[in-house]
Amino acid sequence: MTDDAPTHEAPAIFNSKTRPQSADDEISNFGKVNYLEVTRHQHDQRLDNFLLNRLKGLPKSHIYKMIRSDEVRVNNKRCKAHDRVQREDVVRIAPVELATREKPIISTEFAKSLLARVVYEDEGMLVLNKPSGIAVHGGSGLDFGVIEAMREVTGKKYLELVHRIDKDTSGLLMISKKRSALKTLQQHLVDKTIQKHYLCLAKGQPALNEQRVDAPLLRYTLASGERRVKVDSQDPQAKESQTDIIIHDRFMLADQPVSLIEAKPLTGRTHQIRVHLAHIGHAILGDDKYNVHDKSGVHRLCLHAWRLDIPGYKTITAPLPEDMADWLPESTTLPE
Repeated sequence: MTDDAPTHEAPAIFNSKTRPQSADDEISNFGKVNYLEVTRHQHDQRLDNFLLNRLKGLPKSHIYKMIRSDEVRVNNKRCKAHDRVQREDVVRIAPVELATREKPIISTEFAKSLLARVVYEDEGMLVLNKPSGIAVHGGSGLDFGVIEAMREVTGKKYLELVHRIDKDTSGLLMISKKRSALKTLQQHLVDKTIQKHYLCLAKGQPALNEQRVDAPLLRYTLASGERRVKVDSQDPQAKESQTDIIIHDRFMLADQPVSLIEAKPLTGRTHQIRVHLAHIGHAILGDDKYNVHDKSGVHRLCLHAWRLDIPGYKTITAPLPEDMADWLPESTTLPE
């Protein structure tokens, strides 16, 4: 459906003194009942995702509990997390304990520095060359991430992440400016018609110049509560995963053999490239989760989202950042 698609009629459940606010606007008081009217920007979005975007800082488990406990209603009716909201629907949200949560302070300098890293923009999407060490969104103890900062600096009410990359991974991040663009790009991801290319520095020197890693991945949780991923061909919960790798250079770093590798994930699993490379004995330098005995001396995860091939777009690239490029020999020729 397009942004100009016809809407359906929501039931008249308000009097003149209790009109719903637009779901495009931030909730100012979480301590009272809030009524939000769905706009074209949220049309056909799952209810749980709709709530996550409006109740930032509230754990996902709490949001599901609110839905189960009938603290959330759509057009005055009970609902489920997977229900999709429609334009002009009215979502009732019971009071939640977010009333004292302060809006994060995002420095002007930081926000402007992100704007300077936009490498592509059109009416429906922008692509940002994200620096390493910055999360893509707030949560899990973080007041804000890239998406919150971009909303702040651009003043746009609608900006949504098309996908995510790890906090310590640098490189290309797609952000939609319209709901229709978000749906189109995410469908491309589902259909696997977007090809992502990453560059990384990894320990060791693979014998083959090209190979495919085909190993199922399983997510699990450590006793500390941290989430990890491992290769597991026995557990039925493990998900099929493939990554193509190309070796662009082999050299020595800190007296250790190292390779410059291009990785092309054919599936989109959490930590896929990091786990697949560690699985074949070539863990990424600076990876504190899957290369804990790294002796290379690098000070960041050497993984960079370098190139995007998207149907209908010219190839979008982000050059290798200096803090990775500085580790390469002068003779290395980077792929274009």
